[in-house]
Amino acid sequence: MTDTERARPELIRAVPVRHPGRWVAAAVIVVLFAMLVSNVVTNPNFNWAEQWKYFLSEPVLNGVRNTIWLTIAAMIGGVGLGIVLALMRLSANPLMRGAAWLYLWVFRGTPLYTQLLIWGNIGALFPQVGIGIPFGPEFATWPTNALYSAAVMAALGLILNEAAYMAEIIRAGILSVDPGQQEASQALGMTRMQTMRRVVLPQAMRVIVPPTGNEAISMLKNTSLVVAIPYLELTFTAQTIYASTYQVIPMLIMACIWYLILSSIMMVGQYYLERHFAKGSVPVKTRGGGGA
Repeated sequence: MTDTERARPELIRAVPVRHPGRWVAAAVIVVLFAMLVSNVVTNPNFNWAEQWKYFLSEPVLNGVRNTIWLTIAAMIGGVGLGIVLALMRLSANPLMRGAAWLYLWVFRGTPLYTQLLIWGNIGALFPQVGIGIPFGPEFATWPTNALYSAAVMAALGLILNEAAYMAEIIRAGILSVDPGQQEASQALGMTRMQTMRRVVLPQAMRVIVPPTGNEAISMLKNTSLVVAIPYLELTFTAQTIYASTYQVIPMLIMACIWYLILSSIMMVGQYYLERHFAKGSVPVKTRGGGGA
């Protein structure tokens, strides 16, 4: 044997690492999934025929429309009011900061369902509203119950609650922008509002959009709580149907399927919206992988 052959290293015998736990976990998941599918298909209590009968019925579609418009109204109003509250929280005026903090403390510290119950019965708290001088005479009064409807109270309750959460999301987004950019904008002669609108908020959107998308999806589901008022959204519509048919579980599952469809559409929209505002923050892959 030559010195060259003696110095040559032996061939490495690579033995793949075995992961028996993964195979066991996969087998358990497959078995559980098969059991679930079997139960869904064979269990007569799901009553799929009854679900399909009402799935595209006019009452259910009306409930879906009400759920959609409540979600849109709550998010638009919540974002608008949330911006105002966020700016108040960041204000140098202690009175404005205190007022915003008090608002957030009340609406974030109490359950949404309880708030909606109060809005649904606001006429019992204020039987009439009027215009006049504080602690003095009133010039005109109107019955409170004549000034609002269930739809208005449902939207108002959701907006006021959502604004408290959006305020903190927007405030976090604003604080994520380098303060030096605000100083540079003010040095160029921009006012505080111009700086906020043209410099800070466009950059803060990268931080604001993802949690706002999650809030929108949560709001879609939170619309089911306006049953406290009550208002004919999707869940309340399902309840009115099973109150006469006694098909409780099938109608509730039907409502869940509608919520899944709507939330899935919103998730797709959230993905593209996040990708749009993330432009410039994620390195772009060059073609061919070559460098300069």
